This record gives sequence, structure tokens and C-alpha cells, in this order.
Amino acid sequence: MFGYYLDLAWRSLKRTPVLTGLMVLAIGLGIGASMTMLTVLHVMTDDPMPGRSAHLYTPHLDPLPRDYKLRDGSPNPTDDMTWPDAMALLKAHRGVRQAAISGGSLLLRPARADLRPFYVSGRYATTDFFALFGVPFEQGSGWSAADDAAGAQVVVLSETLARKLFGTGKAVGQTVRLGEHDFRVIGVTADWAPKPVFYDDQTGTQYSDADLFFLPLSVAVDEKLQVSGNQSSWGKHDFSLTSPTMSWLQFWVQLDTPAQVAAYRQYLVDYSAQQKALGRFQRPPTNAKLYDLMGWLAHENLVPGDVDLQLWLALGFLFVCLLNIVALLLAKFLRRSGAISVRRALGARRRDIFVQLGIESALIGVAGGVLGLAIAQLGLWSIRQRPDDYAKLAQMDMSMLLGTLGLAVLASVLAGLLPAWRACRVPPALQLKGG
Repeated sequence: MFGYYLDLAWRSLKRTPVLTGLMVLAIGLGIGASMTMLTVLHVMTDDPMPGRSAHLYTPHLDPLPRDYKLRDGSPNPTDDMTWPDAMALLKAHRGVRQAAISGGSLLLRPARADLRPFYVSGRYATTDFFALFGVPFEQGSGWSAADDAAGAQVVVLSETLARKLFGTGKAVGQTVRLGEHDFRVIGVTADWAPKPVFYDDQTGTQYSDADLFFLPLSVAVDEKLQVSGNQSSWGKHDFSLTSPTMSWLQFWVQLDTPAQVAAYRQYLVDYSAQQKALGRFQRPPTNAKLYDLMGWLAHENLVPGDVDLQLWLALGFLFVCLLNIVALLLAKFLRRSGAISVRRALGARRRDIFVQLGIESALIGVAGGVLGLAIAQLGLWSIRQRPDDYAKLAQMDMSMLLGTLGLAVLASVLAGLLPAWRACRVPPALQLKGG
């Protein structure tokens, strides 16, 4: 029976090619515009650490003076952490794993004569960084807690950088000169680039390329290596990275159970109360916060306002397109009232007519979906030409591709419900008498 209905629908669409083309174009434009923006929103709000995000948290303290006023548009110093606070949280070791982190950019001087010096961006971190985030290794491993304490001059390279410097040979054991110091390579990570880069500070490019190197945080501080990212100071002429009035570090902790989360949150409040009693903190201890990974991304408002606006405009355009399709289908179906009445007189039920017209609407949706995919791909290509750091991620994956086709069929079927119902309600006797 389905094949019969499909044949009837196909014949009906071929009889009105102009009207059919208009409906396919309308659904294609609406779906293409909306799926372009939905895809962008999808890649920007996707979970960067599937399977781990539920256990990753970032604590935030409030060491600011009571009279400190945040300027409009300037970074909030409490979004980062001071060196003394980060070291105190590391020493307390209240989580399963924890890591203090900061970004860095250094001049790399290759040993190869055919390579000129170039700048590389990477990460300074404490030893748990790799296990905390599940960073995969191609060669070697990360550094130990003893290396952290001793300020060992060791480095972990990304696979991309290691291949550029040493080709396909073994990189572990080689020496790399970063800045003014030589570092011994102890590990090579597989290409690992969560998007967005949730562990970067709020001034960083959240959709930037992967980190190319990883160094112990203690080395970065001891050797005064170049730090990238926001550095907020509220002290008088004290700009040292180890100052209690300079925030610049990001801190992440692994907590596996609700009880651990509750205990850690209480620990942050107790720590803040202790620091206030010592005269260092001035604000209420309850200002201390603990964000889970997805909550932190929401707090940072990673989705630009223009993306949200464009999404709503695209969905509004889709709604207008659907209204036009409803009107066109209604005119098309009612024009066939005579043929529908003959089928009814020959024994067809209203349900049969409704299913037939629904299949016709679905065919329009399939054709519109294919057109919508082409328009969406064109829209995503245009977005990838923009200078925004997230633009290059505007790629449609399989789930979004299937979602585009599904949305097109669903939208066209929904648009056809009212016209199909109205056509089924036409009294066949009146049409036959009029004929």
C-alpha cells in the first residue's frame, strides 16, 4: 500500500512542477539557514571531554579587596587563581587529581639547520595535568611530582611538533631549546585538542590550535618564562607571579562522587574563612565557587551574542517558510477535491486520503532536505572564511547531516497536516454533484 501511495504522490508532484519547485525551494532555504546556525551552535556548545566532563570541576576564590570595582569589559580577576592559593589547594589534595595550569608562548630554536626559530604556544602545568584530562601519549610519559618539586627542565611535545623537529624518529631523549633554556623531551602526546579549550583563561582563544608543548609549572615560575593569558594585579607595585595579589592560574580538580563535590565546596568556604581570619581575604567566604566543566563554559558565555541572534533569525525564517508551504499545500490539496471525492466514493477512508497526502508532504521534505543540505554546506563554508577563532570548526558531522534531513521531513509533514486534514473534510457528495 505504501508503494501505491508513493506512486500517487510522485505523479501529483510531477503534475505541478512549478508549485512543487516553490515548496522545495522554501523548505530548502529555511532548513539550510537554520541548520547552518544550529551546526555552529552545536560545535560551540559540544562537550569537550565526553566521559570525563561530569567529574571535572574548577574552583574559584575571591581574594579581592572589599572596595575593588570591576571595570566594564575587563576580565574578572576571580576567574583565575593566585599562586599561593593554587599551591595551598594542591598541597591540601582534596580531589582525586588536581592541576594548576597557565598558558605560555616561547621561541623555539630548532637544532636542524633547515628550520628557522619560531614561536610555539603551549601549557605550563603541574604533574596531574595529563592524567586529569586523559591526554594520550605516543611516546614516553609526563613528568613526576618529584620533577615538579625539583623544577626539572623536562618537556612534553605534541606529536605535530615532535614530527616537525625530529621527523618520524624517536623524540624522547632529545633536547629542545625553548626561550633561553634547553629541555629534555620525556614524552610525546598524540594530537589532543579539546574544543573549546575549557582549561584556558577567559582571555584566551577558546577554539585555538592544540598546545604544542607542556612544561612543569614550577620551571615556568623559577625561570620567569613568558606567560600568556590574563594577569590581574590589585596590589601596589607588586607584579610578581608568586604574589598573593596577582591572579593568573587556572585550576582544575577531579571529583568522582556527589559527596566529594560537597566536601570540596565546603573546603573552599572554610579555606576562604581561614584566609579572611588571617586578614588576607576581605570578602565573604561564601563567594567561593565550584563550577563543573559545562557550568564553567556557560559562566564564560562562550557563544557570541551574534551567533544566538543569527540562530533566532534563521529559525524565524524557517517558520515563515513553513507558513508559505502550508498555504501552498492547502491550495494544492483543495484543488484536487474532485479527485479526492471520487476516491472517497469508491471506498477510500479519510485515513487513507490523509496518509496519501502526508506521504506527498514527506516527499517534498526529502527534496527540500537535500537542497537544504547543499545550502547549509554553502553557509558553513562562508562562516569558515570569517576571522573568528571558532569559524574553522563549522563542519557538519553525521548527526547534524541526518538531523537536517529529519528536520526537513518533519517540518514538511507538520506543514502538511492542516492542508491534509482540510482536504479530508471536504464532503464527497457535494464535489461529485458539482462535477
